[in-house]
Amino acid sequence: MAIESILAQIDEEIVKLTQIRALLATTGLVAKKVALSKVKTAPAQAKGKKRRTLSPEARKRIAEAQRKRWAAQKAKAK
Repeated sequence: MAIESILAQIDEEIVKLTQIRALLATTGLVAKKVALSKVKTAPAQAKGKKRRTLSPEARKRIAEAQRKRWAAQKAKAK
């Protein structure tokens, strides 16, 4: 009889643990879906901020300045 009661207790624990595991697994899936839905939304659009655009002349000046900085670094490295 002692072995049968031990086996019954083990079976009860297995059922409880299986239920807990199923609950945690579904909770994890829900948390992942919520996290993924937050990632898809761009923060700039969510806050309503407008993106500023640069004129072609401004882009050209920035690119030239960066090339100048790169050339100075390259000359310094030699």
